[in-house]
Amino acid sequence: MATIPLAVLDLVPISSGSTAAQALRNSIDLARQAERFGYARYWFAEHHLNPGVAGTSPAVLLALTASATSTIRIGSGAVQMGHRTALSTVEEFGLIDALHPGRLDLGLGRSGGRPTEPTREPVLVADGRAPNGLLIPPKFSFAHLLASPRFALQKTLLQLPGAHSQNYTEQVGDILDLLHGTYRSPEGEEAHVVPGEGAQMQIWILGSSGGESANVAGANGLRFAANYHVSPGSVLEAAEGYRAAFRPSAELDRPYVSVSADVVVAETEAAARELATGYGPWVRSIRTAEGAIPFPTPAEARALPWSAADRELVADRVDTQFVGTAGQVADQLERLREASGADELIITTITHDHEDRVRSYRLLADEWRRR
Repeated sequence: MATIPLAVLDLVPISSGSTAAQALRNSIDLARQAERFGYARYWFAEHHLNPGVAGTSPAVLLALTASATSTIRIGSGAVQMGHRTALSTVEEFGLIDALHPGRLDLGLGRSGGRPTEPTREPVLVADGRAPNGLLIPPKFSFAHLLASPRFALQKTLLQLPGAHSQNYTEQVGDILDLLHGTYRSPEGEEAHVVPGEGAQMQIWILGSSGGESANVAGANGLRFAANYHVSPGSVLEAAEGYRAAFRPSAELDRPYVSVSADVVVAETEAAARELATGYGPWVRSIRTAEGAIPFPTPAEARALPWSAADRELVADRVDTQFVGTAGQVADQLERLREASGADELIITTITHDHEDRVRSYRLLADEWRRR
């Protein structure tokens, strides 16, 4: 399995009793360790107004991490484009690429609007399982989150008054044109971004369904990352939609898919499950629109009120988290790779203690290398 690369997705989680500053130091340390363990990439997600997540600006985090590492690819997983422009994105990442050429991944994500419907029939699974036994739960509806006052507040604070998000497909096209030096306004004016134009960064599209994100990635011949850890019910549909839409490009002659998974590894299954105790309450805080809470200790998590409705709200995420020994988790990752046809896998791990998180990544890397 060592031929299938593993990558890291980091939300910069803040643990209960800790601080954002410590979370940032932990993430930079984890990036150094991931490089030593042999992970192929280290990506930062973008989240806002979450008390338990410090990853608000991928570009800033990448600039810090690039200086602390030397060989691992670094990138955004993803930049939320709903409140950004193509120019600001190319300029920010162009600055990083100027000092660290050839290491940067620019991951682009839709945000600020409602999910688009797939343009093809969904992939069918029997009894919630892929043919190889991988769990594919029912799709989760994000409608209540998008309609929440907290989502509206975030949108208000992120965008200038009266501003509207650019059409995502057009936005990606503008980014590609600016990077390639081929941008022209409707009036024929050229725009050249320095630094940024000609940067040798990989462009990725992140998506949770077979809708617009999968289509724009495929149509432009870009790499695509499908989110099993965010939306496990639609991961196969997303990967298949991307492949169906794929057209070869100068950058890529065949589809290239990475798939994410939530993982916790320890020396024993019981120890891993103890470390993962806080995951359910943490996901619940996100899905109730409260905003991610600081990640609790196992004891704190067990003391939190927990109802049948809470369990139902987070069941798809909890049931698809891979928890156990390195061998058990690697077996699950292989099922995910086989079912989705992934070319690589993105691992995201959150535990309360930093040392446990580092150990989880180390144990998994060691096991993967032996296979």
